[in-house]
Amino acid sequence: MPQNIRIMLVEDNPEYREVINLAIEDEPDLELISRYGTAEVALRDLRNTSRRQVPDLILLDLRLPGMGGLESMPHFRSSLPDAKIVILTQSDNETDVLRAISQGANGYLLKSATVTKITEGIRTVMAGGAPLDAGIARFIMNTLKAHLPKDQMENVLTRRELEILALLGEGLLKKEIAKRLYVSTTTVATHVAHIYRKLNVQNAPAAVTKAFHMGILPAKEGKSKAH
Repeated sequence: MPQNIRIMLVEDNPEYREVINLAIEDEPDLELISRYGTAEVALRDLRNTSRRQVPDLILLDLRLPGMGGLESMPHFRSSLPDAKIVILTQSDNETDVLRAISQGANGYLLKSATVTKITEGIRTVMAGGAPLDAGIARFIMNTLKAHLPKDQMENVLTRRELEILALLGEGLLKKEIAKRLYVSTTTVATHVAHIYRKLNVQNAPAAVTKAFHMGILPAKEGKSKAH
């Protein structure tokens, strides 16, 4: 029998923590093993893993008292190098999105998403995908188009490859992308292989992060609202 996906939630709003708790309780393959109101306490408790199960995935808010989500990400990465991190926040601030992606977030979902979308996002990440809120995915795609001239952009990825990368970021499977674009699954698989080869990566989150570092996804000027 497959092992449940073990989840840590770092969220300072107790009412929303309970919403997520109830949503996960209804999913037989998901298990919320720990809930925290601050990143500092979560990181402190991780130092004693003998008393606690190690999570497979962290649901991390950005607007936290004390150490913010973006600030805490490198610490969680250091403590739990194998764990996935999904940002779950109210913030659709462009700087927050790009900073989270550049720091290796495996997904970025808004709290306005349905609990079904959130639980599906968890499974998508564990299966190697990269769920993004639909609005966030559109922003990333628009950023790709706005900041790189067509001829220069297509020296890196073709427009079709950029489109498929954005859809992978939304968490769509190859067969779902094929249906969306009215092409065969084999065609999509070929494009995905080309994307990974061109960017020298193994999965969609790494592809988005690599695109950021190559300047295809430049962060805009301005301070993040995260603490």
